[in-house]
Amino acid sequence: MEFLRVSENGHFLMTASGAPFFWLGDTAWELFHRLSREEAELYLDNRAAKGFNVIQAVILAERDGLHTPNVYGQLPLYDDDPTRLREDYFEYVDTIIRLAESKGLYIGLLPTWGDKVDLVGGMGPIIFDVENAAVYGKLLGTRYREQSNIVWILGGDRFPDGFEAIWRSMAQGILEGTRGRALITYHPRGAGQSSSRLHEESWLSLNMIQSGHGTYDVANWELVLEDFGRVPAKPTLDSEPNYEFHPVGFDAQLRSGRFSDFDVRKAAYRAVLSGACGHTYGHHSIWQMYDERYEPVLVPGMTWREALDAPGAYQMQYLRHLFESRPFFSRMPDSNLVANTTQTPPSQVCASRDAEGAYAMIYLPTAGQSVDVNLDRLSGSQFNAWWYDPRTGQSSAIGMFEPSPMQTFVSPQDGPDWVLVIDDAKRGFLPPGQ
Repeated sequence: MEFLRVSENGHFLMTASGAPFFWLGDTAWELFHRLSREEAELYLDNRAAKGFNVIQAVILAERDGLHTPNVYGQLPLYDDDPTRLREDYFEYVDTIIRLAESKGLYIGLLPTWGDKVDLVGGMGPIIFDVENAAVYGKLLGTRYREQSNIVWILGGDRFPDGFEAIWRSMAQGILEGTRGRALITYHPRGAGQSSSRLHEESWLSLNMIQSGHGTYDVANWELVLEDFGRVPAKPTLDSEPNYEFHPVGFDAQLRSGRFSDFDVRKAAYRAVLSGACGHTYGHHSIWQMYDERYEPVLVPGMTWREALDAPGAYQMQYLRHLFESRPFFSRMPDSNLVANTTQTPPSQVCASRDAEGAYAMIYLPTAGQSVDVNLDRLSGSQFNAWWYDPRTGQSSAIGMFEPSPMQTFVSPQDGPDWVLVIDDAKRGFLPPGQ
């Protein structure tokens, strides 16, 4: 596998040799802490088969990761000292990282969950300061210097406010250990952006947002658009949207229900069409790797094994297929492409187009939804239009159109959601997703 880097225009990711890389992540925070090697292989095989290419996991885990051992009875540190690593625990982390590599998967590697820096209601304990964060970062950076399938994620569900020096020190340690060959990002708290606090930090390679689990239809598109417009340009993505089957608003009584695969799709397509370099999926049972061995967190409702084949997990591969089927590095959000993009959040439309006008993509979350598209913003003398089904990855031709200031399209009734794809006919693109 190749190391990843930022694209020339600053908005996307690519491999070291220049191939486009669409981040399709899954949330497996407790992977190292709660799964055996055999269980981890089952999980990683399942995710690779579904088109995921990044697995987000934590070394010093959230669920009492310092004092509750992994399934082999191993703890990560001596006396909660991050400068004294227990080799047996880290050898197991090594094993899972290499196992992921063998399956073509990158690890979005969190050195620690944020509660070891800033408690904020977490389990803790706080163990990091500026000095030992640098040592810990260098130890990890040196250990994984040649491991090409790692993207480093600091933060762990925390804003850096008041703790910037610690995170900066850890990042500098990682960079020193890797000899500068580290792609580093930061995972913030819900309804937040890394960019609002850290965008100009030299160690921050790409931004993350967390639209979170508080309510339906969180406006992640607004956060992504804001990030896309920042200078200097850095990639961004929603690294923690609503998890499939998570209780809405953290309500254990389930009075507002659970997030569905439809909610998952809305968050994903809106974010990517607003300029994200990819997207991370999550399932409520899988982030915590819940089974009968562990205390459930907020009514998971099923084990992680039962959740592996949830509808939303299947459907995320079609997101990746769509965006990889058209020119990659030239995609840009364009709110002027559609005349009626401003909607109430449940029906919010989001749109992208190719910088040269070769194609456009528009997400319509409502069956029978009408949009007026300004074809003058595209190149060409004729256009092919398609409906792309985000539930199945199948496309159906609408027809060919001449240039016009506005062309009305109405999404099919058997949705609810659809993606409208319009291509410059002379480019000869295959059907979307192929």
